Amino acid sequence: MLTIFALNARAELNKWVDENGVVHYSDTRPAGVNADTVRNVTGKGTAAAPAQDAPKSYVEREVELKKALQEKQAVNDKLAREKAIQEERQRNCINAQESLRTLESGTRLSAYDAKGERYYLD
Repeated sequence: MLTIFALNARAELNKWVDENGVVHYSDTRPAGVNADTVRNVTGKGTAAAPAQDAPKSYVEREVELKKALQEKQAVNDKLAREKAIQEERQRNCINAQESLRTLESGTRLSAYDAKGERYYLD
């Protein structure tokens, strides 16, 4: 069993092209063919898994939570401001459309002066 591991401990990866132009890869060098060594494989095994981060402390988690809540509140505030601006623009548009309809209708427009008397606009 140890001999199998010893054989795999140091292996080469060879690359060659056959007479049909097909590229082949193998761990053994073929006889009578010019093969290039692509990579030397050493039996180091797999890399150790990275150590997991230590669990965050209560204070660190609380700071992250507060930061996330502040960011969420900032986004909500921005959306509320944008919605209020959009609603105000909509009201202004409706008022302008009504004013335009009134002007285009051809009816006489009137207003009241400081004495409370009515006068017509030309």
